[in-house]
Amino acid sequence: MNLMWFRSDLRVVDNLALRDAMAEGPCKALFLSTKHQWQQHDVSAIKIAFIEQHLEALSRELAMLGVELEVVEVGDFSGQIEFLIRYCKQHQIKRIFANGEPEINEISRDTKIARTSLSLALYESDVVVPKGKVHTADGEMYKVFTPFKMAWIKQAREQSYAPYSTPVAVSKPIEHSYQAPSVSEKLTKRLHRWPSAWQMRNQGLIGFFKQQHSKYHAQRDFPAINGTSRLSPYLAIGAISVKEVINQLLYHQPMIFDDVKSEKFSWLNELVWRDFYRHLQFHFPFLAKGKSFRAKYDGLMWRNNTVDFAAWCDGKTGYPIVDAAMRQLVETGWMHNRLRMIVASFLTKHLLIDWRWGERFFMQHLIDGDLSANNGGWQWAAGTGCDAQPYFRIFNPITQSEKFDPAGDFIRMYLPELKQMPTKKIHFPHDYLAMHPEQNSYWPAIVEHKQARERALAFYKEQA
Repeated sequence: MNLMWFRSDLRVVDNLALRDAMAEGPCKALFLSTKHQWQQHDVSAIKIAFIEQHLEALSRELAMLGVELEVVEVGDFSGQIEFLIRYCKQHQIKRIFANGEPEINEISRDTKIARTSLSLALYESDVVVPKGKVHTADGEMYKVFTPFKMAWIKQAREQSYAPYSTPVAVSKPIEHSYQAPSVSEKLTKRLHRWPSAWQMRNQGLIGFFKQQHSKYHAQRDFPAINGTSRLSPYLAIGAISVKEVINQLLYHQPMIFDDVKSEKFSWLNELVWRDFYRHLQFHFPFLAKGKSFRAKYDGLMWRNNTVDFAAWCDGKTGYPIVDAAMRQLVETGWMHNRLRMIVASFLTKHLLIDWRWGERFFMQHLIDGDLSANNGGWQWAAGTGCDAQPYFRIFNPITQSEKFDPAGDFIRMYLPELKQMPTKKIHFPHDYLAMHPEQNSYWPAIVEHKQARERALAFYKEQA
């Protein structure tokens, strides 16, 4: 009998590992929960609840195929190995099928399993182009995004994107056995913002490509507009595969790989960035250990002022776009991508706080927390990463706010303290509030932009 070990691939559609596991008849299915490991890796409560929610949906889908999904808590990765050895012996498992995971601890775990008596067949389903296949003429990983993208496109355009169909049932439908644990009312409200993977696959994604994709380039940077696909949480847990997504995109835009310089390519470009960061993790596993990609920045003596960090976390920096963005994160478990860049730049450049502090805070709160993308984004903002923005490029949070939230709609959404603020004053309201103290329920700015910029430039010049 075969065993399908689900990890970050919570789906029956386009899951070759599952199809092969079920090809020989009756099989077992497991998800080995690792709450202790999740805690060590700063996995957010909302992401864990999202996983459990989709495990219940997966359990129902597998039951219709005659397969029972067993969800077992084992603590950590060592517990997974120990459990599998006992389980496979007890159930006479011939082979384990699973999709590989790119992080260093997960790879180490799978290497240890390979040294046991267990037979583990690993598949790759988390990227568009297989890791290690996009490289320079010398066989090295690209360290600049644009040439990586061009090489990626050459390979991506030759691939097939027809998803693997749902496996053939191995028996009559059975009763599904897993039910997601109850969560707090606050967490339930946050989860209600996110439809099931089935709804996203069959309604949300189709609607996005029909109605919003053509406007994505123009709207993607405006957080008050619902202009993005909001697909990232589903990709993060593998409830929808990246190949499925591109297959739908090609249905609506069949010539997309030939329109690289067009605005239509903008959305697909985000998936190229996703692959880029995952390929980097594959080639440079030290990135998962808190190391800067550019080693010269590992010795930076960050200010790491805990009071400033608390103000940033709480959304009380005195810069409305930063504060509204941080409230969006804490209140919903998600943050618009443009805002992620703004708040990351503010933390690392304006406050000179170690990017690792921000990286960890994001992981502790994001529903779409993903090590490679989160690490890549933070190192990009801090100037320490691969093809990062240069240290001297420092976002001005006021002009960013004026440009991407011109009417202040997003700010008002998350900062009721500024709801009545005149639009022209809302992006940095302190002079206005000083003249109207009766309206002042907002907090002062913790740093002055020009001074912070000059301090950051001196900081990087002196230490880099």
